[in-house]
Amino acid sequence: MKTLTLLRHAKSGWDDPVARDFDRPLNGKGRRAAQVVGRHLRREGLRFDHVVASPAVRVEQTLAEVRQGYGGGLAPAWDKRIYLASAATLLEVVRELPDVHEAVLLVGHNPGLEDLVMLLVPDAEEGLRGEVEEKYPTASVAELQLPVERWADAAEGGAALRRFVRPRDLDPSLGPDLA
Repeated sequence: MKTLTLLRHAKSGWDDPVARDFDRPLNGKGRRAAQVVGRHLRREGLRFDHVVASPAVRVEQTLAEVRQGYGGGLAPAWDKRIYLASAATLLEVVRELPDVHEAVLLVGHNPGLEDLVMLLVPDAEEGLRGEVEEKYPTASVAELQLPVERWADAAEGGAALRRFVRPRDLDPSLGPDLA
């Protein structure tokens, strides 16, 4: 049994004058949300023996803030393929993971992460899958269990969604801005 946890980067700043999307940093709310999520991961006892992440600035900063809340660890292997990747590309990355790892944290972007959940979790699964399909907000975490011994055997419709946590579930002030 393998566990794949997906973390979408925290909220980034669109008003920052960076030349490339890749370089867009987190905003204040995103930093707070990432720390809250890190504390939640620690409280829930989630452990990861491997972290793979997009090298985009907002993902690097998300992991730095999550580490603060989590209490360290979480040294990522940076993989450029994850930056703005499709679900198909993300599934490729998952299938190439070394089998020695049982619990992997993959940190990246939407719509790829949401689409990966939709690809791996069968339509028949109710509840959490519908919440993911409705919206996979920034800094949200989805934990999937795959009944496989080898990552290469990860199959469409073959995972179970065990948890889906949004920052607003942990702290209502981190929910959508109401204007």
